Amino acid sequence: MSMTSNPVPDRHLPQNASIYKDLAYVANGHERQTLDLYLPASLPPTGKLPLIIWIHGGAFRMGSKDDTTFDLVPLEYLTQGYAIASINYRLSQHAKFPAQIEDCKAAVRWLRAHADHYRLDATRFAAWGPSAGGYLSAMLGTAGWVSQFEVGAYLDQSSDVQCVVDHFGPSDFLQMDAQRLPDGMIHDDANSPESELIGGAIQDHPDAVKRANPITYVTPQAPPFLVVHGDADPLVPYGQSVVLVNALQHAKVAVTFYTVKGGGHGRFTDPLVSHLTREFLAKHLYQPLNQAGINQVA
Repeated sequence: MSMTSNPVPDRHLPQNASIYKDLAYVANGHERQTLDLYLPASLPPTGKLPLIIWIHGGAFRMGSKDDTTFDLVPLEYLTQGYAIASINYRLSQHAKFPAQIEDCKAAVRWLRAHADHYRLDATRFAAWGPSAGGYLSAMLGTAGWVSQFEVGAYLDQSSDVQCVVDHFGPSDFLQMDAQRLPDGMIHDDANSPESELIGGAIQDHPDAVKRANPITYVTPQAPPFLVVHGDADPLVPYGQSVVLVNALQHAKVAVTFYTVKGGGHGRFTDPLVSHLTREFLAKHLYQPLNQAGINQVA
């Protein structure tokens, strides 16, 4: 679907919200290089919408921008004054790292280039995702300045995001097995998600792993982070968020870290997770618009 296509109805959307399906952010690209753009029923007084960029999880092997089973697109934010872009990216069976972050950056640049068309505020973009999507969100936050990951069109546009919500994403692949639970996933295996992502067993490719780790790129210029992780996660060890948060704090980056006590790999029932996420986005994405006379998100 081209950028000029009309929005289509969707029975799962809040009333009068709309969706533009399968927008190609790479012209004539891979079938996975598409996004869905959700717009709320009305515009704020400024006429421009803050944007949440939702990046699905799935161990780099699976998942979809329109997943309705596990990684649910947070459509409730459409009723709170946000637009949402849910993006697909090439999986590890399609292309190895850095294809995935190249795709995410290309999607951000495309969204900025077409911000006026869709009434988006190009200065208010957030990245949010769980697991592999949390990892890619963190990469957008820490590696926004890394030019070698900028590939394709709209290179005059920035791929920076103004804040990051990282839900239990990996951050330092070579530490994962040392941090895992006794019955947790083995990540040093050549068939692990991380090994398949870089194209070989992670222990045999330390330079490639370093290039793929979000903590490699942490600088004081990184945007604010909200990191959420369950301390009983059997797939992505809780320590992965600890090392990322430590690196961000060392660089004096604004970071909020919330531990879900007894929490596994997502599907959290702790009400503070949604509360903290809502407040974080209100503060770092929506609240600056209040200066233009908009009511703060409740």
